Amino acid sequence: MKRFLVPGLLPACVLAAFVFSCFSCAAGFSGKAGEAGEANKGDSESAATRQPLKAESVKVAALYNLTGGMSSIDAPGLNGVKLAASLINFRGGVRLRGKNSVKVEIIAYDTKSDMLNANKIASEAVSLQPVAGVGFGDTTFVIIAAPAFQMAGIPFVTSGATLTALPRIVGNRIFMAAYGDDSQAKAMAAFAVKTFKPTDGAANVAILADTTMAFTRELSEYFKSFFTSMGGKIVLEDQFVSGDTDFSSQVSKLKAKSPAPDAIFVSSAPEDAPLLVKQIRAAGVGIPILSGDGFDCNIAEAIKDDKIATNIYFTTHDYMGDNRPEVLDFIVAYEKEYGRKPENAFAALGFDAMNMIADAI
Repeated sequence: MKRFLVPGLLPACVLAAFVFSCFSCAAGFSGKAGEAGEANKGDSESAATRQPLKAESVKVAALYNLTGGMSSIDAPGLNGVKLAASLINFRGGVRLRGKNSVKVEIIAYDTKSDMLNANKIASEAVSLQPVAGVGFGDTTFVIIAAPAFQMAGIPFVTSGATLTALPRIVGNRIFMAAYGDDSQAKAMAAFAVKTFKPTDGAANVAILADTTMAFTRELSEYFKSFFTSMGGKIVLEDQFVSGDTDFSSQVSKLKAKSPAPDAIFVSSAPEDAPLLVKQIRAAGVGIPILSGDGFDCNIAEAIKDDKIATNIYFTTHDYMGDNRPEVLDFIVAYEKEYGRKPENAFAALGFDAMNMIADAI
């Protein structure tokens, strides 16, 4: 199977360092930046061997879709959060202003990939008066849940949402650990122009976008804007609705396009990605499939056919093949904690988001 991470994006840890400086000011916290990060360096002990601190704790509400269509990115995200908190506690916890160090307590909620449930649980979580909230790999769920934290004056760090307008939509208590859709769209556009441009003309790309989700709409629009500004040509645009199971109409249009596009950019959520790929390939369309981080969802495991899950390129937040020490340490710690390697980049984003919160306390 050939899947490719498109290079050229800032690592999540770099963006986390930037957002932390904003978070610590807006949240009214003080502390030494990097204490939690330094504590984590090289630590790979299992949680089972760690002794809980005897002091009081600070609560962090973690809202993730652990079941349902978004679970492929949110379950790893929560795992990353819990791993970071466990390592922080193992090294002594976090130090509150004028107080001794205390442990971090993660109060985890499963919002079940249901928007109404996410809204209800957000209110429940806020009632516990946590020091912060963290959660979600998808923008729409953040837009639903984060306003409750905003109204209560409690910071909320989204580990994976990428909509660039989130701070304007929610307010000054929302913080993003991930890059924005403009960044990943620009990286993919540059990759497509360079990789698929023929010797005698511009690269021709089709776009298929989910119109029901904020991030998929924004991602496709940004891709179109950047791609055409770089000299690429959009030869076909089509759309679908999240949750659809029959894409035969869209695939038929794509297959009938002559000459065939050099590639297709599919802007979709994780829950729709495997079926989209299956139906495109089943129709005999073998052109490269391009996408954003919505495709970083264990798509090969879901499809279970290397002949279908091939020639796919997507942008994402971290590359687990990176040999930087912090990446290697994270992979070792995650595997020791959960018995498997990180499923995707959303695990690393959850880890970064929790460390951002710890740094800001």
